[in-house]
Order: sequence, then structure tokens, then C-alpha cells
Amino acid sequence: MPRTELPLAQIADLLDVPEADLRNLLSERGPAKGDTTLVALTVAEAARRIGIGRTKLYEYVTSGEIASVKIGSLRRIPAEAVKDFLAQRLTTSDFGTAA
Repeated sequence: MPRTELPLAQIADLLDVPEADLRNLLSERGPAKGDTTLVALTVAEAARRIGIGRTKLYEYVTSGEIASVKIGSLRRIPAEAVKDFLAQRLTTSDFGTAA
């Protein structure tokens, strides 16, 4: 689903604050990046970070290409495993040829 620009003028009007102040507040806050302190991600979170679907990530987990751990009945992907997986893919990828 594509993100649309917020109607800041309307929001500022509803909040009864100057639009410039609202824009300054949003720019100081910066973009939402998710919780970067998590050391273990759900499959959905890890898939979103990589930019793939959950099903494809489960394929990588099953094949052992990306590390995961079971905590009780929960499957978690260590945040470092996401970085390692991408680094390994970067070294084995062939950027010189077209598909």
C-alpha cells in the first residue's frame, strides 16, 4: 500500500497550531525506523528489514541460509543474522550480469 503525504495544513488547523511549527516538530523527530534495540526479530520483522515476504524468509530459515532460534513456541531471527545473511548474499551475488 503506497504511503500518501499527510495533509499537514489540515492537521495543524485541527490542532490549532501553526503549520510551520508542526512541520518543524516532524522534521526534528525524523523518520520512523522501528525498534533498533531488538536483538531478536519475528520472522515478519526480519522479512520486512530484508524486503522479502515471510514465506521466502521461512524458506531461508528451513534451508539454514539464515540463522534462527526457537524460544518456547516462538521462532526468532537474531538481528545479527539478518546482517550476516545480507553480507553473505552481497559477496556471492553477481551484479555484472543481467537476468
